[in-house]
Amino acid sequence: MRRGAFLALLLFVLGVSASPAGAAGDWTWPVAGPVIRAFDPPDSPYGTGHRGIDVATQVGTTVVAPTDGVVSFAGPVGGRLFLTVDQGSGVQSTFSWLSRLLVRKGDRVVRGQPVALTGWGHLDSLVPHLHLGVKLDGIYVDPMAYLGPLSVGAFVRLAPL
Repeated sequence: MRRGAFLALLLFVLGVSASPAGAAGDWTWPVAGPVIRAFDPPDSPYGTGHRGIDVATQVGTTVVAPTDGVVSFAGPVGGRLFLTVDQGSGVQSTFSWLSRLLVRKGDRVVRGQPVALTGWGHLDSLVPHLHLGVKLDGIYVDPMAYLGPLSVGAFVRLAPL
């Protein structure tokens, strides 16, 4: 087990992370792993906060589309790769700090389709992760409301496959 994955698992076991098991939505998780940083909405559109959740995972992990949509942005911002998928009805999912894009702007994606590979995550983080954001009518909302349950078995393997 790599050091980053071990640290994420340790944080999860110690209760430092939020458990994804309580999610009420039906979206597929884009990567399997514990949430190591929760959604923290800003007080104003330009205020500080955390506009998504960080899901611990190894660098280079395949990111899948959580539900059907159309890629509305895929490219670099400030030297880092980002992806936005428009799900329709004012809902968009955003994926940040990627190492590789597997789709382009205008591509239609379906639930579970590989769309990117993860990068390190926020530059100040000690654990590699995927940052997942969700916007509703242009305002960031908690992604946990959209994600379905993820069992611990999805990311903890006790025996070789």
